[in-house]
Amino acid sequence: MRKTLMTAVFVLAAAGAALAQPFDSAANNGGVAQGRRATFDDVLNVKAVGGATISPDGKQVLYTVRQWEAEKDRMESRTRIWKVAADGNSPARQVTFGEKGDSQPQWSPDGSQISFISSRGAGEDVKAQIYVMHADGGEAWKLTDAKENVSSYSWSPDGSRIAYVSTDPRSAEEDANAKKRDDERVFEGDFRFAHVWVVDVATKNQTRITEGGNYTVGGTPSWSPDGKRFVFGAGVTPMLRDNRRDIYLATIGNPKEGVATTTVDKISANFGSDTSPKWSPDGKSIAWTSEPYAGGPIPDGTAPGVVLQSRLVLYDVSSKAIKDVSSTSFDTDAGGPVWTAEGNRVMFVAGKRAYNEAFAYDLTSGRYTQLSSKRTLQGMSISKDGRTIALTMDAPDAASEVYVTDPSFANFRKLTTTNPQLAELALGQAEVITWKSSDGVEIEGMLLKPVGFQAGRKYPTLVVAHGGPAGAFINGNRLSGLEGGQVWAGKGWAVFYPNPRGSSNYGEKTLKANINDWGGGDFKDIMTGVDALVARGIADPDKLAHIGWSYGGYMTAWVITQTNRFKAAMVGAGLTNMWSMYGTNDIPSVLIAYFGGIPNKETLPLYLDRSAMSHVDKVTTPTLILHGANDERVPIGQPMELYRALKDRGKPTELVFYPREGHGISEYYHQKDRLQRIYDWVTKYTLGTTDKTTISQETRKSGEALSKRAPAGNVSSKRILK
Repeated sequence: MRKTLMTAVFVLAAAGAALAQPFDSAANNGGVAQGRRATFDDVLNVKAVGGATISPDGKQVLYTVRQWEAEKDRMESRTRIWKVAADGNSPARQVTFGEKGDSQPQWSPDGSQISFISSRGAGEDVKAQIYVMHADGGEAWKLTDAKENVSSYSWSPDGSRIAYVSTDPRSAEEDANAKKRDDERVFEGDFRFAHVWVVDVATKNQTRITEGGNYTVGGTPSWSPDGKRFVFGAGVTPMLRDNRRDIYLATIGNPKEGVATTTVDKISANFGSDTSPKWSPDGKSIAWTSEPYAGGPIPDGTAPGVVLQSRLVLYDVSSKAIKDVSSTSFDTDAGGPVWTAEGNRVMFVAGKRAYNEAFAYDLTSGRYTQLSSKRTLQGMSISKDGRTIALTMDAPDAASEVYVTDPSFANFRKLTTTNPQLAELALGQAEVITWKSSDGVEIEGMLLKPVGFQAGRKYPTLVVAHGGPAGAFINGNRLSGLEGGQVWAGKGWAVFYPNPRGSSNYGEKTLKANINDWGGGDFKDIMTGVDALVARGIADPDKLAHIGWSYGGYMTAWVITQTNRFKAAMVGAGLTNMWSMYGTNDIPSVLIAYFGGIPNKETLPLYLDRSAMSHVDKVTTPTLILHGANDERVPIGQPMELYRALKDRGKPTELVFYPREGHGISEYYHQKDRLQRIYDWVTKYTLGTTDKTTISQETRKSGEALSKRAPAGNVSSKRILK
C-alpha cells in the first residue's frame, strides 16, 4: 500500500495569509467577539461532562468528567466521578481517583453511599467491578468479583442488593486453547452471552439469575418497588444485525416468602426490537421503547432492521397487557423512558429538529407534551420528591456542563464550569437555517459563521455530512466533532451542517424519505443548501469543500461522482460500493432496509446505481480517504476500492488507515492526526495553501508513524451506521 500523505509545511500565499492574521475585535453578526482563535489542541483538551445523577434528596449531583491523560509513552482517555451541590453554593469536587478511570456513578437509595464501575489493580487484564464508597468520602471497597467486566448495574429499592450484568467467561479449555493460539472461531456461531447476577451489599454473596444461550442481556435491570422482581432487556443473539430484542421479567426466589426458585419470563410480544424497560414507582406499569415489526424473519430466523421512530409502550403488570401509546400527534423518537416521582408521567429526551428536548407522556390524559424549548439536553435524573431534575447541556458557544431544573424545565441553574479555558476563545456564531430543496421541501441545518463575520463578504465553506443516515446535527457545541468546526471558523471558514431527508429529529416521514433513494433527494437537499449559502453571499462558490464520516463518508464519495463544484473532499469510513458492502459488513440489515431487500435480480440495479464506484470515472475532486484499520461496520475494502479507482485514473487521492481503530477513531494521536490531516488536505486544494501555524511537532511525528503502518484485521463496534 502506498505511503500516506505526510503532513507538510507550505509557505502561505496571499489569500491564505489574510486568513492567518491575528484576530482583532470585529463585528460578529451584530456582536463583538474577542479572544484567541481555537486550535486543534483546544479541541482535544476539552473535558467531556456526562452522566449527571441526582441524589435521592435532591441536594447533590454526581457526574463524570472524561479527559486525556499522559500514561508512559501514550495518551489515555480517563473518566473520573465528580460531585456538586444542587444549590450551586459550593464548588464541584472530584470523588474518585482510579488509575484506569471510573464510570456509571449511582447513589444508593438512601443516599448514604455512592457506587461506580472501575478497573483497579495491577496487570492489563483487570476486570471492571462495582465499587462502593461512603457519600461523604473515604476509600471505596470492591463489591463484586465477576470473572468478566461488569457492564451495567442497578440498586434494589431497599439498598440491600445490586443487580448487575456481565458476560459469561470462557471455559478453562477455551482459555488454554487461546494461549496456545488454537483459537479458531466459527463466524456468527461462537457466541458469548451476557447475564444478570445479584450481589448482596452486606455479605458480597453473588447469585446468578439468568443463564444459557436463549438470550444475551443488554442495558440496565430495573427493579420493582417492592424489590422482589426486576425487568431487563435482552437480545436473542449477540449479533448486531439481529434486531430481535425482548423484555424479560425476573422474580427473585426467596424461600422465606414461599418463593423457592427464581423465574424469568418474556413479557414482550413484538418480533422486532424492544429495549430500555423501566418500572413505575407505584409498581403497576413497566415502560419501554419498541420498534414494531410486522414482517416475518429472514431465512436464518433473525429480524432485519427497520427505519422508523421508536414507540413508547406500557405494560400493565397485573393484567399483562401491552399498550402502544404512540400518537400521530407526536412524531419523534420516544427515547429512553424515565418515570416521574408520582408515577403518572413518563419523561424522555428526544431530538426535535435542531435540538434535543425534554418530553413527557401523561398516562391520565394520554397526551405528549414538549417540556423544553431550543435546548440541547442529554439525559435526565429526577430526585425522589420529583422537584429537581439533573442533566447535562451544551450550547453552540459552550461545552457540556451540569444543570438542574424544576419539572417545568423553565428554570435552569448551571452547577459546573469544567472548561473555563474556553472563555479565552473567539468563537464563530452558529445559526439554524432553512432552505427549500429542489422539490420544494423545507430542509434545515446549522451554519457556523467565521469569527469576525462580515455580511456581504464571501467565505470558503466546508460542508460536513452527518452519519446515520438516521442522525442529525443539533445546534450544540461546535468546537469538537469530526472537523473541530470552531478551529475552521477561527481561520476564516464558514462551516455548513445540513440535515437532509433521511435525518432523524424531523418526523418519521422525513426519516423514511431516503429509503430506496440514497444519493437522490438527500444529495439534492445538501446541494440546494449550498446554493442557498452562495445566494446569501456567504459561501464562496469557488472555495467549497465536502467531508463526512460513515454515511457522511458515503455522501461525500457520492458527491464527488455527481458534481465538480467542490475543490477538496474527505471520505471518512465511507461506504463506496453497496453490493460489496452488503456482503462484508456486520449489519447488512441496514442496507436491506434502505435498498428494498437483499441484493438480487430486482434490487441489485439500485445497489449498483447508488454506489460511488459505479460513477467513479466522473471524479475530478482531490479526495482524502481516512479509515479505521479494524472497522467491521464499514470494512476496509470500501476505502481500498475507492482509492484504487481514483489512483488508477490519475486523480489526486490519499488513503490513511488508523491501526487498531474500528468504525470510530478513539486514540489521542489518531484523533489529532485526523483533525490536522483533514484541514491540511482541504486548505491545500481549496485555497492552495496550508496554514503552518496549525501543525505541531507531535502531529508531524504521528503522521510519519502512521504512514509506515499497514491495516490490521477486522473487529469492532456498534449496530447502526454513524
